[in-house]
Amino acid sequence: MGAPVDRHQVHARWLRFSKQPRLDLLVMPGVIANILVAILAAMLLVAATGDFRSRTIPNWLNASIALSAIPFWWMTGLALWPEVAVQVAVAAAVLLLFALAFHFGAMGGGDVKMVAALALWLPPGAVLKLLVIMSLAGGALTLAMLVRHKMTKSQGQLEIPYGAAIAFGGLWLISERYLNQFG
Repeated sequence: MGAPVDRHQVHARWLRFSKQPRLDLLVMPGVIANILVAILAAMLLVAATGDFRSRTIPNWLNASIALSAIPFWWMTGLALWPEVAVQVAVAAAVLLLFALAFHFGAMGGGDVKMVAALALWLPPGAVLKLLVIMSLAGGALTLAMLVRHKMTKSQGQLEIPYGAAIAFGGLWLISERYLNQFG
């Protein structure tokens, strides 16, 4: 059968544009993964800001969050089976769970898509942390907005920009990756 094939050598051959690769990604997968995480953080901030301003999270932004998980998986070395399959299954379960919340009017559709897209980036244990953190942040946000709504004697339905709570949870987990190394 021959010697086992090194997965990194296969990736290196695939990435070459000529005989000599212009960018040797084998020495930089961590750097590229960090750049992708920084892009995710920026997208979460854009989503939170947009949700505060207009109470909507655009589909293109949620799709960008979801699709950019694919190169992140590749750069972090996740195997298609079972790791990527588990990521997709957990994200699908999150989507179904929060689709119920949408059905009952507790969340907007953009919020549901955003939390599912973010779940694609996180291992299953971290998804549970995300749900707890975003629930606590969402509860605090709801309480603050309810107090403001009552104090200003505003009329109409109170709309919570829950995308901000989701982004807060995602940013919290992203920051743990970098800040916990000092603790």
